[in-house]
Amino acid sequence: MRTHPIFAALRHHRLATTLIVLQIALACAVMCNACSLIAARWQAMQLVTGIDEASLGTLYLSGFEPGRANDLNARMVAGLRAIPGVTAVNVVNTVPFSHGAGTVGVTLDAAGQREGGVVDVYLGTPGTLEALGIRIVEGRAPGAEDYRPVGDFFPSQANVLITRAAADHMWPGVSPLGKEIFVDKNHFRVIGVMEHLSIARPGSMGPEETDWSVFAPSLAGPTLAGTYVIRAKPGDLPAVMHKAREAVTALAPDAVLIRENSDSLPALRAAHFANDRAMMSLLVGIIVTLLLVTALGIVGLASFWVQRRRKQIGIRRAIGASRRDIVQYFQLENFFIVSMGIGAGVLLAYAASLTLMHFYEVPLLPPWYLAVGGATLWILGQLAVLGPALRAAAVPPVVATRAG
Repeated sequence: MRTHPIFAALRHHRLATTLIVLQIALACAVMCNACSLIAARWQAMQLVTGIDEASLGTLYLSGFEPGRANDLNARMVAGLRAIPGVTAVNVVNTVPFSHGAGTVGVTLDAAGQREGGVVDVYLGTPGTLEALGIRIVEGRAPGAEDYRPVGDFFPSQANVLITRAAADHMWPGVSPLGKEIFVDKNHFRVIGVMEHLSIARPGSMGPEETDWSVFAPSLAGPTLAGTYVIRAKPGDLPAVMHKAREAVTALAPDAVLIRENSDSLPALRAAHFANDRAMMSLLVGIIVTLLLVTALGIVGLASFWVQRRRKQIGIRRAIGASRRDIVQYFQLENFFIVSMGIGAGVLLAYAASLTLMHFYEVPLLPPWYLAVGGATLWILGQLAVLGPALRAAAVPPVVATRAG
């Protein structure tokens, strides 16, 4: 098919063509970046914490006198273990999706010259690793002799476990067993490697640092009190957590239950990612709206041009053009318009991506998003123009030639 008449027609309707090209470019830029943001949020929501979330819940108490911490721990642990369905209760400093843990920068030498990164330090009483369901992939679990009292923040001179991700960062290609890390005056020696243990507040650090955690075996005391991890069968967990929250009033009238941090781990995960889900829904709505508006714009423009070209169509039909030729004409014309829009959209999409990178630290838009976005708009354009093109092809030549 000759393309000269198509370009001549587009030049004749320059303003309408420019407007629809700009609309397609905007749709392309917004859709590609929105899809990239949705994919990033979806990937973040698939976080592997390394613990048996379906069987775990937590209670976080505050406001108690530090001098009564031991008494509080004794009352809470005994009372919670007495709840039907509870299989384990341990004192911890936090769990994933609850309040923050001890986030610290560690060094690999006592002089503090070799930085090891920023990690979350989890503290837990004997049996915590088993209650959490953490998998140890190298080294050993802590023995009774490894559990030590907590100082200001951590046990000093402790034997600890470290996640595989953190170990690979600190000592790439080398076994971390027996290695040492330092936090100010505290000195940790690695005795085991955990497959995973995510930081307490995922999203507070970069994606590569989400699994940089250390577990320090600890004994309950004034510094380690008020936070409890509860294990139960997944089917029993909702009822167990309901009874556990109700029991706090009787077990610890001298403390305040922080309800937003006291729930089952699945509920805390859902709350943690609530904003991400809302953002994804908003972006999906924007994409659908833009595609719908773009499709309607193409339909409207194509219908207008069909009406304006009835005489031209009739003449072409009269001199031998088939219905298929008429449909192909409008499809090819639409292809050129959408292609111009995609070309401008690619530039606009990368400009928007660079802006987002500068202000929100999101990754650069992967090129394949542009390819998928362009293909989507091409398909959308062909589907949108198909109706007007078929109506144009259905006009009998004798009727078309009588049109003004």
